[in-house]
Amino acid sequence: MLRLLTLELALMFFFMSTWFAVALWRKRNDIADIVWGLGFISATTCALVYSWPVSGRALLVSALVFIWGGRLAIRIALRNRGKSEDRRYQEWREQWGKHLLLGSFLQVFMLQGFLILIVVIPVLQVITTANPPLNALDYFGILIWLIGFTFEMVGDYQLDQFTKDPGNKGKIMQSGLWRYSRHPNYFGEVLLWWGVYIMALSVGNVWLSLIGPATITFLILKVSGIPLAEKRLRTKTEFQEYMKTTSVFIPLPPRKEKQL
Repeated sequence: MLRLLTLELALMFFFMSTWFAVALWRKRNDIADIVWGLGFISATTCALVYSWPVSGRALLVSALVFIWGGRLAIRIALRNRGKSEDRRYQEWREQWGKHLLLGSFLQVFMLQGFLILIVVIPVLQVITTANPPLNALDYFGILIWLIGFTFEMVGDYQLDQFTKDPGNKGKIMQSGLWRYSRHPNYFGEVLLWWGVYIMALSVGNVWLSLIGPATITFLILKVSGIPLAEKRLRTKTEFQEYMKTTSVFIPLPPRKEKQL
């Protein structure tokens, strides 16, 4: 496992450096959002090649990563097509000033590559470990993954359809899954990684694998997910009312007054 992690670090450095160069050429750092899903596919592929032949569980978990990462990358690429660079990255450009190149390289691309390697640890654990046949724990993990993937995919689709309608400009999405959670897509992403972790429980090293889902949960709840998404929205009266009735993360029936 240590040798694989060393190889993965080298691969991710090269992978992210390449995309950093592409970002410089295109003059838009939001390419990193597309690279997020592709990075997991790259890390998983590396582990498969390094450990081949692998178990059926390893192939199954890898397929789940490919499906999730591929869909996410395609969705973001289509969403960004024909648009200017995402506002978050434009603000960082202004903040970094003359340190733009260093900030982009370290904070956007290298940091993201490092986080990918942490979150993907349960997958690497499954791929590199000689493990028993699929069991009830695996099937439960697959079920959790499917529920999470559905929430993320449907939530993204509903939001994309909402934002495409010119009549919704400046409005807050509050229908579909978004009636029960202010971030159903983020809830789905967190849930599917816990599903992967449940599958990894069958191969041992419970505590090592735990770092993966724990990290993505922390990032989405406290760092780059929900906090950034709601930063500007909190100034809008409509969103303030939405906050009072709708759960921030876990889908729950709408409440009339109490903020969740």
